[in-house]
Amino acid sequence: MDLLEQTKQLCNIYNIKPARSKGQNFLIKEDVYDRIIDAADLKSSDVVLEVGPGLGFLTSKLALKARKVIAIELDDKLAEVLKTGLISREVENVEVVNDNILELGIENFEFRINNKKNIQNSKFNPPAGRQNSFKIVANLPYNITSVFLRKFLSAENKPELVVLMLQKEVAERIVAKKGKMSLLAVSVQFYAEAEVIQTVPSNNFWPEPKVDSAIVRIEAKLLRFFGKNRRSLASLDEKEFFRLVKIGFSAKRKMLKNNLANGCHITREEAEQWLKKSGLSPKVRAQELSVEDWIKLFKENI
Repeated sequence: MDLLEQTKQLCNIYNIKPARSKGQNFLIKEDVYDRIIDAADLKSSDVVLEVGPGLGFLTSKLALKARKVIAIELDDKLAEVLKTGLISREVENVEVVNDNILELGIENFEFRINNKKNIQNSKFNPPAGRQNSFKIVANLPYNITSVFLRKFLSAENKPELVVLMLQKEVAERIVAKKGKMSLLAVSVQFYAEAEVIQTVPSNNFWPEPKVDSAIVRIEAKLLRFFGKNRRSLASLDEKEFFRLVKIGFSAKRKMLKNNLANGCHITREEAEQWLKKSGLSPKVRAQELSVEDWIKLFKENI
């Protein structure tokens, strides 16, 4: 029985009606699941946070590779189906959490990394030195992508690696280069290196969505811009930095100097001088700045 038949059968048995509002389009291609697993580069010592596990096809594959999987499922019925399926397959290293990932505090999640609840086999004990290390694998709906990424990438204990299935358009925005940058691109690239691993056409899902998707790999990085100034960036005020970036993108069609003047309550002449001191053209627009450019602009204002 292929994955499409298995998915339809499970939905029929448990009276599950996939809801578009919750992004419930189930992946039905084995090779795409395998590509996600490959992108996650899993080791037997890894803890994986899976968001939106659905019927658990990916969950089972993750459990075979990782030390522990923490599966966060918002839908009550799907969470129960997932628990039942894991028990029937005698999967011991998965903890299912029926909760909203955006409302689950970072401290709550960090506790679960090493919590032995539902982990019966001693072989899943964490190795020394990796107690708080984890990776994320998720199939995210568009409307929480930005908040989700900021929540985890800005946390003190950041994930080593994030592998996401996203709408293709959102994935392209995340990995955009100078000329096509956005607030989302800056928010991700400030903390991490991002790349699109594979485009996934809509016919790889059931029910079939209206848009294509893509697998994105996001790897956390140290603040390493500007060589010798790396140490000074460690004390950079991230809240104020992103306040500046939001001001810069407040009116996409306007030149950056106009957005800075309006948002920072300065004259256009002062905004022009600010840009020039930062090595930027007075006619530049926000989408033309790289993360390094934004940091230069921010530091020039300090």
